[in-house]
Amino acid sequence: MKNVMLVTGAGQISMAIARRIGYGKKIILGDKNIENAKTIAKIMTEAGYDVEPFEMDLSSRDSIKAMIAKGQEYGEITALVNGAGVSPSQAPIETILKVDLYGTAVLLEEVGKVIAKGGTGVTISSQSGWRMPQLTPEQDRALAMTPTEELLSLDFLQPKNIKNTLHAYQLAKRCNEKRTMYEAVRWGERGARLNDIAPGIIVTPLAIDEFNGIRGDFYKNMFKKCPAGRPGTADEVADVAELIMSERAQFITGSTFLVDGGATASYYYGPLQPNAESGMAEGDK
Repeated sequence: MKNVMLVTGAGQISMAIARRIGYGKKIILGDKNIENAKTIAKIMTEAGYDVEPFEMDLSSRDSIKAMIAKGQEYGEITALVNGAGVSPSQAPIETILKVDLYGTAVLLEEVGKVIAKGGTGVTISSQSGWRMPQLTPEQDRALAMTPTEELLSLDFLQPKNIKNTLHAYQLAKRCNEKRTMYEAVRWGERGARLNDIAPGIIVTPLAIDEFNGIRGDFYKNMFKKCPAGRPGTADEVADVAELIMSERAQFITGSTFLVDGGATASYYYGPLQPNAESGMAEGDK
């Protein structure tokens, strides 16, 4: 029997984190596109990792439970890396909410029922969750604590109350962070920890498509005018994940870590401010 790590989303960030901490573990790599999962699994297997691709749909509780069951065939589930999701340019409002918001909440809930003592988890949200008007304390609490099957019934999550796909994405990522706090309490009852990473612009094949798409100039302006002056890499996200999933971070749980090159700081207090003469901010696009 092996320690098992569940990884959702067969992308660059998930792979970077899995390569950093997945040695010696059985890795179940889930993605809605099984070919993506097979591609990443092949790369990692040829580098000495024990990876099994698995077709899973983050928006389906049954699919999530099937992935968990597959992992349990090999041993205790000791780690979760959730890098699955869709972007504002990939899907309509309803799909973004069903996958990124509801699906992540269900995944954290279901894994939290079986995570081993001493286990750790990290979910990937986004700097976008920090770039929208503040919600009320009641709305934040609703995102954190509403039973998962009732989340999409919340009034402020109805499509008629959401401006566009970017707004839906921002709400989903805010929910990811609040849900991480809520579930960290549940995970703690099992002696496990759960945290969130909110990346900024990270260079991946999808991001490169975005750079060359209709919002390309906006993204280039964002990383040009953030303190780092460049986009990030998946390995820089993995640096943070490696720390917060390690024994050196025993006192860290329920937290969100911005890994955005200072873009959020610039959005509030620098040249990326919405009213700054030098450019518009994400929330204004």
